[in-house]
Amino acid sequence: MLKDNFQFNRDSFSVTSLDEKDSDSNFWLSKTPEERILAVEFLRQLIFGYDPTTERLQRFFETAEFKTN
Repeated sequence: MLKDNFQFNRDSFSVTSLDEKDSDSNFWLSKTPEERILAVEFLRQLIFGYDPTTERLQRFFETAEFKTN
């Protein structure tokens, strides 16, 4: 599970504007695209939960009946 790879320190958490000089934008710009996507996925799992049974797309079947001549 992705959550096991990260630690969240609630004491150092803050919300700032991206316009501020001390914003986190420089931190995230220094990260690779893969690291940024992993961080977004971590936040998604943290907010919406992680359920391994729903990590795949659901399959569905539809039947149609045709009249034969």
